[in-house]
Amino acid sequence: MWRKKEEKEESLLKKLCGDDAKLYDLLASNLYDDPVAAIPKTDLETLIEEAEKSIKDDNCEEAMQKYRTALDKAIFEATQNPGEGDRPSKVIQNLASKTSKVTEKVKERKEKEGLTDYVARLERNIEHYGLISGRTENLIKVASHFYDEQLKALGEKKTREKRMEKEEKKCEKREKLGVRARIKRMLLSCTLGTQKQIPNFHCLRVK
Repeated sequence: MWRKKEEKEESLLKKLCGDDAKLYDLLASNLYDDPVAAIPKTDLETLIEEAEKSIKDDNCEEAMQKYRTALDKAIFEATQNPGEGDRPSKVIQNLASKTSKVTEKVKERKEKEGLTDYVARLERNIEHYGLISGRTENLIKVASHFYDEQLKALGEKKTREKRMEKEEKKCEKREKLGVRARIKRMLLSCTLGTQKQIPNFHCLRVK
């Protein structure tokens, strides 16, 4: 999982949420350490269509997961497109509602199977989606600050990695040049040694 785990990120999120524990709990389960790597590149419309197809196929558990993925992507896109007015909020609210409804269907089926622990977890998720719908604006605001910091840190990390990679290549190049120079000296030394062993026949006189 790419969910937020490190103390540094948790401290940042807690700082952004302040004393709002409920908002922290919401965001702690919907934000990612590395959104670029964790959130699929597939466009949001396609993700929603895939979830709807799973519902038509009566695969509610799959639809639940796909709607959850679409919801996470919608939250990330909302933080990256601040100039779209209230549209991102409505998209998130709509997806939270759809995710809640399909989760309710899964819960009903699991109740019949007697999976009480799983049912309890699904009930908490349903409550979670309801809170997202009711606090979308606050969610987007805090998530925007969080992802800004995360993406900035990731950019700096990639810059450091590129610099280190560049330095490693330079070291490899210097090592190769050093090896070539040693081989060249060895060959030259062997050549000079061979020449010393060969007598100068021009200096010999036939008697």
